[in-house]
Amino acid sequence: MNAPSQPGWHGVMPYLVSPLTAAGEVRADVLARLIDDLIAAGVHGLSPLGSTGEFAYLNQAQRLAVVEASVAAAHGRVPVIPGVASCAIPDAVAQARAYEAVGADGILAIMEAYFPVGDDGVVAYFQAIAEAVALPVVLYTNPNFQRSDLSLAAIERLSHVPNIVAIKDASFNTGRLLSIMERVQGRMEVFAASAHIPAAVMLIGGKGWMAGPACLVPRQSVRLYELCRAGDWPAAMALQRELWAINQVFAQYNLAACVKGGLQMQGYEVGDPVPPQAPLSEAGRQAVRQVLERLGAL
Repeated sequence: MNAPSQPGWHGVMPYLVSPLTAAGEVRADVLARLIDDLIAAGVHGLSPLGSTGEFAYLNQAQRLAVVEASVAAAHGRVPVIPGVASCAIPDAVAQARAYEAVGADGILAIMEAYFPVGDDGVVAYFQAIAEAVALPVVLYTNPNFQRSDLSLAAIERLSHVPNIVAIKDASFNTGRLLSIMERVQGRMEVFAASAHIPAAVMLIGGKGWMAGPACLVPRQSVRLYELCRAGDWPAAMALQRELWAINQVFAQYNLAACVKGGLQMQGYEVGDPVPPQAPLSEAGRQAVRQVLERLGAL
């Protein structure tokens, strides 16, 4: 498989929700409207089937429908980088190939695990996904929820796979991001998550962030990115302090419930999280509403 050229991905890439009816049908119309509004707000890419997209709670048909709807709605205006997640290499490879076939611009590779997997198995999983497609691949590591994480040594090994071009790290450890940068020596870019302080990640050399909260505050998120790119750190940190309030609220409640609940307040009929996840509680709705109002997002 020939490696693609470096895509130059950067900026704010919201993790899209997966809008569903009560019967579990994907609401392509709602997703298309959300995507149009996010692109109009200036986002630099879209990532369906991330954590906010509830990839772990959807079946194969639902996941493919979400990717197809996202690619169709984006219509080439920004890259669409869907998540591929599985416990098994054959299933992950099949997902990646299916998303490539419907027009995805890249793959966000996620490893699920029931039994723990050592470094050799972790590397084999991600390398198999990368070798199965002619697309750029972003590694996604979230040690807070994964049974088998990407160690620094595994990340360094994977940085030599030609079409693995970036990593999105969702740990709470920003120092780990700097360690990753030092280990990969420019062979892959680093993106932050909502668990990090994006301005701090940009300061140390990050290329942007992939995060669910950007669905709710896209214009503010893009503005923060632009300030960081311009090196206007006082203004960036002033805005970052305001935006951090949304992260603090989200840390108290289920992420998908918060983003879907907030989008419902903004007029998007995205439905509730997939059971057994609970919808946002009344206290949660009040907290999310207050912070969105404060940020000018309602």
